[in-house]
Amino acid sequence: MHFVVKPIGVIRSPYKDVSEAPYQGRFSNDVCKIEIFKEFEEGLKDVETCSHIIVLYWLDKAKRDVLRARPPHNGMIHGVFATRSPHRPNPIGFAVVELVERMGRILKIRGLDAIDGTPVIDIKPYFPQIDCIPNARVGWFEKVKRFKT
Repeated sequence: MHFVVKPIGVIRSPYKDVSEAPYQGRFSNDVCKIEIFKEFEEGLKDVETCSHIIVLYWLDKAKRDVLRARPPHNGMIHGVFATRSPHRPNPIGFAVVELVERMGRILKIRGLDAIDGTPVIDIKPYFPQIDCIPNARVGWFEKVKRFKT
């Protein structure tokens, strides 16, 4: 089976490489931009009515042969599917970001940790009534002494 994923745009951020990016974009106040390619502009209709959006992006610099990861929270090895490591068989980035402003094909956003030039593969509205699960848990993470925000 063969799948083709076509980028719909590109991220423009102040982070030129991974070392400059915040560990979690959610805790960053930096404003980034998503430049949607002209052929997909029509798909942005009404996106400006959303306060937050989900951005799916392709981590094109990530390793794709990693099945175990060591998160910095506790230093223990976990299966990659139990972590948010960028290094994974299909390196898809996921972020819920604040939509600050739409300017034509450009979306100004806050809360992203992607480096400049990262391909965007999809955008979806964030629905707190659907997407927020207050009692969700990650067992190994609950054992971490303190997550610094």
